[in-house]
Order: sequence, then C-alpha cells, then structure tokens
Amino acid sequence: MPHWGRTHCGNDSSGTFSCLTGDCGTSILECSGGDATAPVTLAEFKLGPDWTLVYYDVSLVDGYNLPLMISPHNETGGNCNSTGCAADLNGDCPSELEVVSGSETVACKSACTAFGAPQYCCDTTDTCKPTSYSRFFKSRCPTAYSYAQDDANSTFSCFAADYDITFCPSPSTRTNGSAAKRVENKTGCHKCNASGGTCGSDSNNRTICHCPSGFYNSPELKQCLGLAPLPGPVLAPTYSPRPGSAIVGILLIFAVCCFVPRFKRKLLSNYLHQIKMNDNARIEAFIIKFGSFAPKRYSYGEIKQMTNQFNDKLGQGGFGSVYKGKLPDGRLVAVKSLNETKSNGEDFMNEVASISRTSHVNIVTLLGFCFERSKRALIYEFMPKGSLDKFIYSQGTDNQSRQLEWKTLYDIALGIARGLEYLHQGCNTRILHFDIKPHNVLLDENFCPKISDFGLSKLCERKKSVVSMTGARGTAGYIAPEVFFRNLGGVSHKSDVYSYGMMVLEMVGGRKNIDVEVSQTSEIYFPSWIYKHLDQSKNLNLNEEITGEEEEITRKLIAVSLWCIQTNSLDRPSMTRVIEMLQGSLQSLELPPRPT
Repeated sequence: MPHWGRTHCGNDSSGTFSCLTGDCGTSILECSGGDATAPVTLAEFKLGPDWTLVYYDVSLVDGYNLPLMISPHNETGGNCNSTGCAADLNGDCPSELEVVSGSETVACKSACTAFGAPQYCCDTTDTCKPTSYSRFFKSRCPTAYSYAQDDANSTFSCFAADYDITFCPSPSTRTNGSAAKRVENKTGCHKCNASGGTCGSDSNNRTICHCPSGFYNSPELKQCLGLAPLPGPVLAPTYSPRPGSAIVGILLIFAVCCFVPRFKRKLLSNYLHQIKMNDNARIEAFIIKFGSFAPKRYSYGEIKQMTNQFNDKLGQGGFGSVYKGKLPDGRLVAVKSLNETKSNGEDFMNEVASISRTSHVNIVTLLGFCFERSKRALIYEFMPKGSLDKFIYSQGTDNQSRQLEWKTLYDIALGIARGLEYLHQGCNTRILHFDIKPHNVLLDENFCPKISDFGLSKLCERKKSVVSMTGARGTAGYIAPEVFFRNLGGVSHKSDVYSYGMMVLEMVGGRKNIDVEVSQTSEIYFPSWIYKHLDQSKNLNLNEEITGEEEEITRKLIAVSLWCIQTNSLDRPSMTRVIEMLQGSLQSLELPPRPT
C-alpha cells in the first residue's frame, strides 16, 4: 500500500494489494479517499494474501515531489534497512522533467510521464533497463526504487516490524531512522491537491500550497483559486495642468487601450493552456492509479506500427476511427483512435475506467491503450463479424439479417442481457453504459455478442438507485425518456434496460423503430405496430416463413422488449429479471402495457 506526501489512501502497482475500489471477484480491499497525482514520491508496502509483508520500498518511478524516508524498528528478522530519498531533487532536476510553480521547481516528473516513450514506460525485466534519467534518480537516492523492475538493491523485507515514515526529514533525521517523526496528515493538503496544487512545507515545516502558473495560492483557504488576480487599477496622481499634458494624457490612454486587451488575451491564452495541461495531468493520474490492473500502455509509434500506419480502416464514428491491427504476438486487434475534441479527455477516462473493471464473456476486452499528449487510442480484441447493426436491418441491397436464424438472434439478445446484468450487478462498482445500441454490440466468429464503447458510461455505487447527470447521454431512438424529462423519475440502470428493449425490437423487426420511409403511416413507430399484432394474436407479418418454435422465440423477444421500454422506469424489469423471462416459457409472460 503506497503512502505519499499528500494525504489519503492510494493503490498498489504490483497487483497483490490495492486500495483501488474492489472489482469483480478479486477480493481487493476497498478504501475511501483520494489517489496520488504524479509526480509524487511513494512509500510502498506490498502485502501477501495472509497480510504478511512481502517487501517495502521508496519509489521514484512516478517521479519525485519531496524527500521521504522509511525506517523499520522492533523487527524480529529479515533485511531491515532504512531506505528512502533524503535528497532534495527539486534543486537539480533536469529541466525537461521540472514541474514549475512561478519561478520555483516544486516537483520532478518521471521520464515516462514527460515523454511516454517505451524505454521509459517499461514494465517487464526484458524491457526495463536503466536510462540516463533513472541513473540521475539512483545517483541522488541510491536506495530508492528508481525505475520499474529496479529491485536488486531497492526493495527490503522485514519481519514483524513497525515502520516510521518521514516526509521532508530534517538533516538530523535523514540518516537516523530511530529519530524519525511519525506520519501525520498535513492540514490543508487535501484542499490543495483537489484544487490542482502541490502540497509542500516551508522552512518552518508549515503546510504551503504550490499552485500552477495562472492560479494563485490562497493562504487562508490553503488551495489554488482561479486566475491569478489582475493588478488593481492604478490611480493617477493629482496635479495641475501643464502645457502638453492633454497630449500626454491622450497618448497614455491610447497606450493603455492597446496594452490591456493584449495583456488580457495573453492571460486568457495562458489560462486555457493551463486548463489543457491540468486535463492531461488528471488523465495521467487517473491511469497511474490503476497500477497493474490497467491494461498495457503503448506508445503512439507502436500504435502506428501495429496498424500499418492506419492502413486498414474498419469504421468511423463521432469519437474517431477504428483500424485493424496486429500485436507483436500475432493477435488481431481493433484500434480505436480518438478525435481531439474538448470532451475527448472525459470520454477516454470513462472508457478506460469502466472497461478496466470488467471481465465477462459478453464484454469486449480492452488489451491496451495509448496516451501520448493529444494522441489517445484504445486497443480492443478484434471481433471478426463486426457490429450487430450489419446483420439486423433489412433495408439495402445486401440484406444479411435473415442469414441469422431466430435461435441465433435469441442467443445474441440473451448474451447482451447477461453482459448488462454483469455491468449492473456483477461488480462492486455499478457501471451504467448509457449507449446500448446495435452499433455498440460486436460479434466474434461464433456470433457471441460483446458490449463495447464505454465512452458515455457512468460509474456509481451499487447501493445507489439514482445517478446525477448534467445532460442527456446516448443515441436518439435508444435514450430512456427520464434522461430527457426528469419529471418522469431519476436516471438509473433502468435507462440501460430501456435502450436494450429498443434494440431487441429492432433485431426482431429488421428495421429502425422509428422509420419515416415505411409505406403506411401506422407503421412508422414499430413498437406500437408490433404491440397491436402481439395483443391481437395476429400473424407478426415479418415478411418471412417461420416455424412454430421460431414464432414462439419471436413473441418472447417482443414481449420482453416491450416490458423494457415502459415509460415509467419502475415498470421496467431489471436485467436479472429480463434473463429469467428470456429463459422462461412464453406462457408465463404477462402482456405488458401498450408502449407510449
């Protein structure tokens, strides 16, 4: 479990023990509190399954922000050395790694954070070798863990010991562990970090907040606030008119009018640049907190190589483009390259956060990602059959919809339901997808469905029945009414149920639910039309010959989907109940109310 010179619990990068929210079936400890934002000096303790200490170290892999020492005592055996980084690296940090606030260097980034190159962002013994930057950290802090896999002389194991962790040790305690002061949460550090600042201490060991350029420190609130305040108006001195004073005054006014707008534009430009830098820093910190639970990180150069310079394009959407690629081990992948838009950072974090928590046969597997300044990509397992929409719509000259037997369509609907149930109930953190539609369901070579595209997803606690939203999410035709009209009830996992129902109706009808091109006006809204036929036990008139067993499957799919699209979310079944209805008999299903 890491500790750092900012308060609260964090996560372990090794995978054995973590304060990351526990995920499906991992039995990982759940812990409230914030996580470290790189660059930061970490004190790491790895615990085994039986809560025995495996090793401890002071890590500079995520950069450096302050001196830190670990000193064991009262041990019963083992390799019980004091370790850490007592040096002040901010004073001689390489300029390309510096984090500067005003004129002061407040932290030293890791080379991986600064450049994103493979030699700096390695994670195996084969790829992790010392670099000029790791040698700099090692020379200044010989016993610290300076790069991934640097464990020869940097990790220690001690039996049944107590540990003193000292942040910013005074000269008298930097080599004497017995005199170390125990860790205390510095008052105000949480506010400082939350506002984008870096928490530190002055020469008198008082807590101060170092703020990024364009922001200013509020000593009273101990946090960074907005734009640095502009200088107040300068009052001209009172004087008697002199010859030429009118001309001087006019020239002065002209100069002010020209200078002030330029100054404000410059300030605004710096502010917007700082917002972008803060966004990148938040995404970096977000990725780092997953530790070994995160998928593999690739450089942009590796992305270009695996896609053969983006040669084979599979599709395109509002998020960007998808390309076919191949990993070094020969596995085929789909590379989703995200556009550079204002919402791109949020979508990227949503997708990595959501899908990194999942492991299910009906959820697409995220194999890796690329985050290199503005270049962002997600690497997924390749789905040879593509998306579901290619197989269910009857319009067009190349109609593949009826190449799928009704039993196959039923299996696809059941698989999607199982995937959604897993997202809603199978994880310690509930995942709401908010964009269930045929285009976001991928099919493998055996037509096994896998839910994809988590860019609009939202995470919430399982015990929460309603989530807060600032705007509508999803695709027109699949969005639940309560997402638009809040007077219909709160937004919840039942919103995904609605989208699922609309999608299944399209699978059955082989057409869009709202189709203005149909010949008869009464058939424009397919749910109402199909309900009338189901209610009156009419022939479903799906333009094909089907067996009695296939018609029963069809009627079951229709009945379940009509329950799912009820206007009142309380009338919709959960995905667990949907699975029960799909697997039960048609006779046991009640006819749902007419859709509106």
